[in-house]
Amino acid sequence: MKKLLLAATIALVSAVNVNAQSCTPGANYADSTYGVWPDTTQNLPPAAVGVAYSTDLNFKVPDAVTAELDPTGGTLVGSVIQEFTVTGVTGLPSGFNYACNISTCNYPGGANGCANLYGTATVAQVGVHPISIDVDAVIVIELIPGFPTPITQSTSFSGYKLIVGYAGLIEGVVEPIAVHPNPANEVITINGLHEALNINSVVITNMEGKVVKTVNPTAASTSVDLNGMEAGLYFVVVNHATGTETVKFIKE
Repeated sequence: MKKLLLAATIALVSAVNVNAQSCTPGANYADSTYGVWPDTTQNLPPAAVGVAYSTDLNFKVPDAVTAELDPTGGTLVGSVIQEFTVTGVTGLPSGFNYACNISTCNYPGGANGCANLYGTATVAQVGVHPISIDVDAVIVIELIPGFPTPITQSTSFSGYKLIVGYAGLIEGVVEPIAVHPNPANEVITINGLHEALNINSVVITNMEGKVVKTVNPTAASTSVDLNGMEAGLYFVVVNHATGTETVKFIKE
């Protein structure tokens, strides 16, 4: 009986981890100060319904706090980052998970690491899933000169998204929202307004945030007449089920 229980336990553990892939931190990121790759511009590759998904996130842990990473506005700049732990990936569809190249997802300051995202999407998950990477960083500061004190700072890297579509049709789901031509004179075309985004509204605003034109898209690519608009910088603001995306363009 014990042998049967042991065999069943091993089989269960194997089944749970069958989709998890080991990852190796990219050596090409070793000379970077810090960062996460792919970044939020490139973003995560799309997932197709019923197809096993696997992709790697590479990251370089900074060894000290920089100005852009300092939530206090400057008081922590230069402080040593002792360690960095990936505590979660928020927003993953049900059935998706992640596995770091180190089981604890804990890295010393200055280290390279990676995490594999894996899972299989269902029909109910078709659409856009906003993702954020949650981390805890242990920072060493001197509250009293000569007495270094470690403190834990929690933060999240947001702006990622996982788009789930159908195999063979997924290219039509993942086309980013974009404006062409840019700059423009009389007409722009807004691309990427796909039904899967569940769009609530599309407006064009000026630099002051005032709505100068409301767009009623009838297709993924919609043309907008710019006649009557003064030359300058404008923004196409798309509100959809998972958030807001803004694309700027210039009217000549």
